[in-house]
Amino acid sequence: MSLPVAILAGGLATRLRPITEKIPKSLVEVAGKPFIIRQLEYLREQSITQVVLCLGYLGEQVEAIVGNGSAFGMNVRYSWDGPQLLGTGGALRQALPLLGEQFFVYYGDSYLPIDFQTVEQDFLASGKPALMTVLKNGDQWDKSNVLFYGGQITEYNKHAPRPEMAHIDYGLGVLTASVFKNIPSNEPFDLADIYHELSVQGMLAGHEVFERFYEIGSHKGLDETIEYFKKGGNK
Repeated sequence: MSLPVAILAGGLATRLRPITEKIPKSLVEVAGKPFIIRQLEYLREQSITQVVLCLGYLGEQVEAIVGNGSAFGMNVRYSWDGPQLLGTGGALRQALPLLGEQFFVYYGDSYLPIDFQTVEQDFLASGKPALMTVLKNGDQWDKSNVLFYGGQITEYNKHAPRPEMAHIDYGLGVLTASVFKNIPSNEPFDLADIYHELSVQGMLAGHEVFERFYEIGSHKGLDETIEYFKKGGNK
């Protein structure tokens, strides 16, 4: 029984406009299917059955298509930002009652060729309250922001990356609910700030991957992801 997965899909997706002026990013078509459908089918292939969709901007459209998840052999529940967008951290804080004590965190614009079960095993073996998957990126797909030596994350810093940082947050994490205990509810904040604090305290485990990630957060990323599926990605 795998941990539940929280999918963060509540943002405004301004970088994808005009595509996202009338639909949320999760419903952008990628090689013939809405992206959220591709994500859910992929998670089900990995024996994941419990998903919480953290929604905000135009999220009702996502719920109308996904429903309760039974069409995918899953149980999908929903957590809503409310009148103001809560950011990645605030959305997770809001969703905790649905997620339980430990859970995966997956970005709503990411497609990751990765084995969730191995990540979960590494997290449980680490004894730490959180884990981040990392890729040696060398600024290739985005700005590298992780110091990762000898299998250990010594610092993650999204807001102030440094030249010696060669790795990047790959886009899949595992969190324990207790890391949110000092965070007020209904307040916007960035998950990156929690990751940073945990990393400098030596409390963020690392799992290194070696295959690139795909994302639809930008027009370039969307084009690359469409090409990946057209060439038979995830087959």
